Amino acid sequence: MKGAVLHPYHLVDPSPWPYIGSCGALFVTIGSVMYFHYSQPWIMYMGMATIVFTMFVWWRDVIREATYQGHHTQRVKLGLKYGMLLFIASEVLFFFSFFWAFFHSSLAPTIELGAVWPPQGISPLNPFSVPLLNTAILLSSGATVTWAHHAIISGKRRDAILGLTVTVVLGLIFTALQAMEYYEAPFAISDSVYGSTFFVATGFHGIHVIVGTTFLAVCLGRLIAQQYTRHHHFGFEAASWYWHFVDVVWLFLYVCIYWWGS
Repeated sequence: MKGAVLHPYHLVDPSPWPYIGSCGALFVTIGSVMYFHYSQPWIMYMGMATIVFTMFVWWRDVIREATYQGHHTQRVKLGLKYGMLLFIASEVLFFFSFFWAFFHSSLAPTIELGAVWPPQGISPLNPFSVPLLNTAILLSSGATVTWAHHAIISGKRRDAILGLTVTVVLGLIFTALQAMEYYEAPFAISDSVYGSTFFVATGFHGIHVIVGTTFLAVCLGRLIAQQYTRHHHFGFEAASWYWHFVDVVWLFLYVCIYWWGS
């Protein structure tokens, strides 16, 4: 039969969004340089707006392909799962480099640092105040996202919406507390290798929390719009995997940098 599909794979139609998104990223890069050197932020803002626009329209197309057009077959979903697992593995290696830099400097502090860790003149944050509270918040969010996942599988839509809403709120609270912690920190990113490793490692984790919260917020919108079923909700599964990865990274950050490193 003419036009019949005889395979379970999804051959994606040509799309302008990768090109437009890459142009937005280029504008952000060039605009950031202009903003840093000449205080001209409009190109950077234009690039950010382009990226946000690309996110919305690209996600819209993927949702149409997955939910309404039936392109995400079991074979396609298996490929998506492998892709997400490989992405998380790459993120593990990304954070491994930060821990490598931290332990390289902290296990054998040089004479320039006073031969001690934390370096001379650095007053580290109390690990049993805001960092401990953030640990409890993030672990609680891991429990609520698991609750939401089991509720979706069980067909309990109301419980799934409640669990996912609580998870998103906890993610926002975590971000707000970390921003407050940064604002009140007695050291800066320029304060020796301690400041640079601390803010780079915890800052990139904070960015991942923002990305994960956005990921889960999109899933919450799709859940409210009844776009997930008991057997077709890989978008949520990918978001929950990513969120659990963020949880585990934070545990290592808390134990190594906040607690042991102080």
